[in-house]
Amino acid sequence: MDFDLDESARELQDLADGLFGREVTAERLETHERSDAPYDTALWRAMAQAGLLGACLPEDVGGAGLGAVEFAVIMRQVGAHVAPVPAYGSLVAAATLAAHGTAGQRGRLADFAAGGSVLSVAVREPGPGVATTARRDGDTYVLDGIKTFVPYAEQADAVLVPALIGEETGVFLVEPGRMALAPQPSATGEPLSRAGLEGVRVGADALLGGGAHETLTGYATAGAVAVVSGALDAALALTTAHVKTREQFERPLAEFQAVTMQIGDVYIAKRALDVAVWAGVWRLAEGLDDAAEVLAVAAYNVCEPALAAFYTCQHLHGGLGLDVTYPLHRYFAWAKHHAHLLGGAEAQLDAIGALVA
Repeated sequence: MDFDLDESARELQDLADGLFGREVTAERLETHERSDAPYDTALWRAMAQAGLLGACLPEDVGGAGLGAVEFAVIMRQVGAHVAPVPAYGSLVAAATLAAHGTAGQRGRLADFAAGGSVLSVAVREPGPGVATTARRDGDTYVLDGIKTFVPYAEQADAVLVPALIGEETGVFLVEPGRMALAPQPSATGEPLSRAGLEGVRVGADALLGGGAHETLTGYATAGAVAVVSGALDAALALTTAHVKTREQFERPLAEFQAVTMQIGDVYIAKRALDVAVWAGVWRLAEGLDDAAEVLAVAAYNVCEPALAAFYTCQHLHGGLGLDVTYPLHRYFAWAKHHAHLLGGAEAQLDAIGALVA
């Protein structure tokens, strides 16, 4: 398998890297963190103007017609620059709507691509799998259940909510005002909500087409692992530069064998994650049956070896690694946050076992 990006993906990567490199400065991040703003609205508009929000949407809704690989390229750059924008939930929801939405539902995407709205996804519940139910009642559905860790729910114009319809899982487009939202803690400080769906009634036109749940879960996993892949890349670069210049006993830390071995471990964890990410998103783009299995492997890597690699980066920085005025803590927080969104290592091992079996 060729893991090199094609020309369009490389151009998109350069575009995103250039935009975030200019806009997401340390000073701007610090200013945002001191504010009460849920996300950087100016950066969100800049992403729209650069075409990043619509890059993976069909051309008939103002997009560029790119796919899952390019989606991962964008999310990886979001993670590498720890950009404070609602990209994860929004781009996952937009890709799902583009693939399975009705004409009316897809009509929302043009405004989204222009930066005029925020979307979100409710893929997590208190337990494994989907327990939320949808009961047909005339020309409406009645939703009952609880969703957890819903990103930017209060800021979103709509949330995609998976629910059981008999033995099948459907996905509904739900206005956040219909849900009972309560704030939940987040490692990154970004807004997360617990969404109560007790007797929430939505029209039959809120239901997406068949196959939406598979696309939603595939893109949700792919987005999370791509973000952490980018964050680990940036953390490794920061740590490598640190051990090359930091001296102990009048020698750079990089000259100590133990330090070299630990940096090597971080590099191996990064490369292993990268391989799983690109293999998974390529399969997702091609519609292959084993896409979910490979993405689950990538998710396990995020929750176990990659997360351990972030700890190693902090360890190699010594006390500096715990200083919140130093950028390393952001990469670590983003890794913890997305590992939580993925459900942790044990959940991913269970998923791999179920998929293989």
